[in-house]
Amino acid sequence: MRPDADALVITLFRAEGARLVQLARCFVDDRTAAEDLVQEAFLRLARNHHRINDQGRAAAYLRSIVINLARDHNRRGLVSLRHRLPAEPDDRSAEDHAAEDESRREVISALRGLPRRQRDCVVLRYYLELSIGDIAGTLGLSPNSVKTHLQRGLRSLKADLEVHARRSSTGSSSPMMES
Repeated sequence: MRPDADALVITLFRAEGARLVQLARCFVDDRTAAEDLVQEAFLRLARNHHRINDQGRAAAYLRSIVINLARDHNRRGLVSLRHRLPAEPDDRSAEDHAAEDESRREVISALRGLPRRQRDCVVLRYYLELSIGDIAGTLGLSPNSVKTHLQRGLRSLKADLEVHARRSSTGSSSPMMES
C-alpha cells in the first residue's frame, strides 16, 4: 500500500468507520459480521484506491462496497466473511440492546422486505442521513431514480408497518388468523 492509500484509509476510517458498521447492521443481524464487512470494505478500498479519481468520492465508494458485501453475506448465509466464529462472544453493546426493542425489529424487518434499491435508498437517506446526490453517487443512480425509490420504499414501509400495528392491536399473530 502506498502512503497516500494509508492516509486515505486512515482518514476515512476515522470519519466513516462507525457509521459504516451501523449501515452494515441494517443489513446483517450479527455485529461481528457487520464489523468484518466494514473491515473488508476498507481492505478493498486500500487495494483499489488508485481507481478513485476523485478522493471526495471515496466515502461513497466505501458505502457501496459495504452494501454489496452485506448483500453477498446475506445471500450466502455466511457466519462471517472469514468463515469463523469470534473466539469469545463480544460484550453486548448499547446498540445491540436497542436492536432488541420491538419497534426497531419491526422496522428492520419491514426494511428487509423492501426491494433492494428501495431498501438501499431508504437506509442511506434516513439512517445515514445522506443527501439525494450522495445516495445517487453511492448507488450509481440518477437523483430522480433515488427520489422514486425513496417514495415507493416509504409508501411500502408505511403500509407494512400499519398492517403489523393492526395485527398487534387485535392480538393476531398470523395473517391466517385474520381471515
